[in-house]
Amino acid sequence: MGVPYEMKGSAQQDWAKMTVIRNYGQERGPGLVKPSQGMALLWLTTMIPQTRPPPCDESSNNCSSATTLQLFLLCSCFGLMSIGAGGTRSSSLAFGADQLKKAGGRRNGWILESYFSWYYASCKISVLIASTCIVHVQEKMGWQVGFGIPVILMFLSALSFSLASPCYVKLKAKSTLFVELLQVAVASYRKRHIKPSTESSNMIYHHQKGSSILPSEKLRFLNKACIIVDPEKDLTTDGRAADPWTLCTINQVEDLKTLVKVIPLWSTGMIMSVNISQNSFPVLQANSMNRRFGSSFEIPAGSFGMFTIISISIIIWIALYDRVFLPIVSKIMGKHVHLSARKRMAIGMLLSFVCMVVTATVEAKRRNLAIREGYSDDSETVLDMSALWLLPQLYLIGFAEALSAVAQNEFYYSEFPLSMKSIASTLFLLEMSVANLVASFLMNIIDKLSKRGGKESWISTNINKGHYDYYYWVLAGLSMLNMIYFLTCTKAYGPGKEDEKEITLPGQDEQD
Repeated sequence: MGVPYEMKGSAQQDWAKMTVIRNYGQERGPGLVKPSQGMALLWLTTMIPQTRPPPCDESSNNCSSATTLQLFLLCSCFGLMSIGAGGTRSSSLAFGADQLKKAGGRRNGWILESYFSWYYASCKISVLIASTCIVHVQEKMGWQVGFGIPVILMFLSALSFSLASPCYVKLKAKSTLFVELLQVAVASYRKRHIKPSTESSNMIYHHQKGSSILPSEKLRFLNKACIIVDPEKDLTTDGRAADPWTLCTINQVEDLKTLVKVIPLWSTGMIMSVNISQNSFPVLQANSMNRRFGSSFEIPAGSFGMFTIISISIIIWIALYDRVFLPIVSKIMGKHVHLSARKRMAIGMLLSFVCMVVTATVEAKRRNLAIREGYSDDSETVLDMSALWLLPQLYLIGFAEALSAVAQNEFYYSEFPLSMKSIASTLFLLEMSVANLVASFLMNIIDKLSKRGGKESWISTNINKGHYDYYYWVLAGLSMLNMIYFLTCTKAYGPGKEDEKEITLPGQDEQD
């Protein structure tokens, strides 16, 4: 996309930063398309000339750098947008699920599964709209209109949310959650010399008011945190802990156990997220392949990612899985057929592995053709190989992401207690962030190792000289090892809360 007012040099770089943040918002979905002062300020930089560097002098090709105040305004926009996105994206999924939790009754499992699917589908549809319609408007009508549309949408979103606020189910926030989890760790360490009885009923535990549960047998060393050693010293006259860093409630202990138990399963999603983050390499592949359809129509190389988005949002979750596959199979079986979250995570990992194998195979075919035709030194030449060869890998990674992302969000939400629902909805985003760091680290390692002895790097800037097929085989191998790791973790985790819930066919009458 062109830079406004024909700016060049450092001025162009400043505006390029704005383009980066806009593209980031398109990639991440509706998190940035939410009410925030940051987007409004960013829009004002397109309206008020004093908020950006002046146009370049075309005759002398001289460009003025942005002033300190202009850069401060730009960074403030990014900061406000990031804060707003963090708050919205970490809460919206759990908040929406809270509205449905009591409405479903025994059908609650099916309702939540459908909700998580449609939530993720809506995110991807918004990305599709932003990457096509909004960008087209910016190209044709300018940045003022292009940035103005998200601002209007954010205003309408904030207004509708505020007007409907009295109708929402609002759970009481727990402001000291992280402190309470830390207290459990400290208390269990302080009582590390206590030997808990093998029979929970023989111990005196500190209960939360109105609760009568006993601590679970898994991670038993944490149970020491809620053991009452001396009631006179450990408790106050009203039954509270005299020192919360020495004595905790059973609920606090179980909350920490839930988080600790989930972490290994959470870590298994990183390799698949690394595979999903490989969105720049298919652009290089498509750029060197025949993208023409008919005599005049040519798909831009950067637009091939849309096939992944379409497969995620439309083909699987709207058209196939949620509205076709499950209802048909349920009618055939005479009962509601439900794939558990962990089964869908496993299928997603399998598809991710198959995707890496297919990608490596297609890249090897493309590279061999380029070398055979004498284009090993020219990565810009379009080969006589249709870019449609890329569609299987794009669809596969889209299917894998759809299955895994929705399943992970659903799994974390179902396993965590009410006080930790916002953490549950944040775990997947945290996983994606860590996976991006892992992907960068992995690329740097492979780059350094593969170019030892003066050899061409596997991930060379010249895609025909490099060996991206070897790189994808490495990812395929890691994906296979990750599947074994996942099966080990899920076996060690044991039955989850979703396995204990009875789910009935949608529309089936309650029998209770």
